[in-house]
Amino acid sequence: MSISLKRTQAILVKDYKEFSRNYAISITLIFPILFALLFKSASPPLTEAIGFLLNTSFVILTSLVQACLIAEEKERNTLRSLMMTPATTMDVLIGKSALVFVMSAVVLAISTYILGYEPASLWAFAAAILLSIILYIAAGTICGLFSKTLLEASLSILPVAIVFTAAPGGAFLADDYPIFKVLDYMPSSQLVHLLAVSNTGFTTGELLKPLLIILAWTVVLTIVSVVLYQRRLKDE
Repeated sequence: MSISLKRTQAILVKDYKEFSRNYAISITLIFPILFALLFKSASPPLTEAIGFLLNTSFVILTSLVQACLIAEEKERNTLRSLMMTPATTMDVLIGKSALVFVMSAVVLAISTYILGYEPASLWAFAAAILLSIILYIAAGTICGLFSKTLLEASLSILPVAIVFTAAPGGAFLADDYPIFKVLDYMPSSQLVHLLAVSNTGFTTGELLKPLLIILAWTVVLTIVSVVLYQRRLKDE
């Protein structure tokens, strides 16, 4: 499927203008930075702090903003109009995801720098963050497609927040309730495992396993979001 850079850029610029005018959504940019400043002053265990910061930010920044951008198009009845233009499905989805991707990457880089976190492997950490951003963009797209208004989009990410963000906490219940062991395979749990890898004496397997699981989640959710996007447009 061909991708037009001009069409993608046009959608990106359009989303940027709408995002900058919507202060209720754009304020989400400061939350990860505020969390980082708060955790740094409180001096909690660094791994727990960075894990909570990243997994929470993926929901309240990446997924929420993406869901709202999609829902806003539906609320204004312009999403279907985009499909009727020469822009392909990938043009629209990449164009509408690019702004969120860049914002998330920049804000999380600043927040990580504020906390002073030093990963065991910078490349593995960067790959996990970039894959997670794409994953949560896909999750936000799915939520946005099933929302008709911005309010519905804001509420639709609650399942994402509950299932993904709370998954690492399931490890505390796994000993008493074995069924909760499945939560260990959630991308948020795997990210925490990756963050916990020691700077010294780590093996490639310790880094590779979480990355592969996060990659699998990313691929699956991205495919689901593309398929649902095409089906929802045909249904409306």
